[in-house]
Amino acid sequence: MGPIWLLRMAQWARNPPSPGRVKLVVGVIVLCFALVIFERVVGWPEALTVERARP
Repeated sequence: MGPIWLLRMAQWARNPPSPGRVKLVVGVIVLCFALVIFERVVGWPEALTVERARP
């Protein structure tokens, strides 16, 4: 962890993000987890699977 990250954390501690921004970030993370779980349970569609090109 470099000094830039420490400066960012200090700035976030002094000026925390708005509640709307926090809700947006949490919503995006929940959506990503939901997509991963859906893909694990249902599976990846065969139509979206890439086939290897033949030389």
